[in-house]
Amino acid sequence: MPKRIRAGTLTVLAVTGLTLGAVLAAPANAATKAPGFLSAGDLPPHPTSAWTAGSVTEGVPQEVEQDRCLGMALGGGQDSWYRDFRTDLDTSARQVTVVLPDIRSAQGRFSRLNQDIQSCPAWIEQADPDIEATLKDYGKLPVEEGAHLYGLHTETSWGATDIRLLSVGRDGRTVTVVDWGQLGDFDDAPVRAFKKTTTQAVNNLH
Repeated sequence: MPKRIRAGTLTVLAVTGLTLGAVLAAPANAATKAPGFLSAGDLPPHPTSAWTAGSVTEGVPQEVEQDRCLGMALGGGQDSWYRDFRTDLDTSARQVTVVLPDIRSAQGRFSRLNQDIQSCPAWIEQADPDIEATLKDYGKLPVEEGAHLYGLHTETSWGATDIRLLSVGRDGRTVTVVDWGQLGDFDDAPVRAFKKTTTQAVNNLH
């Protein structure tokens, strides 16, 4: 049973002869390669419209930098990429991935993103008293170094409702966020399919 959280009740070392394991950080002068991204077919199926995927683009879009759930942890970072997805109707999605300098930094970023998403309903309601925000914690997924899935529902005082599914995953020093959204409420969220999407997103980071 998912845990409901209501606002107000509440982140080359390779030397011949040495066998020390994997590289923890790339040389400072080496260009970081973009990790693998989701394709349109990896998104939760839409009942009436096919998904279209944009190109993988370096950086973080302005919408993410201004987002109350994700902006503080993802905004302005180097070695970041994103990919937008859309349907012909009101459903859209985005994946943002960042490669950190080392494992410890990636662990910290993963933790910070989870904390920010959990705090997001309170920030939304503080910024706009006409919006009520509710978060559901759908739990962890057993993929690579871990992933966590959330649902965020917002409703305005005049009745407009939106539902988002957000997930954070990590593989080594790479952290990825998948953000799906449309008009509706929790009953409209394809949670089971989004778990598969998140698992694929993290597996693609290799």
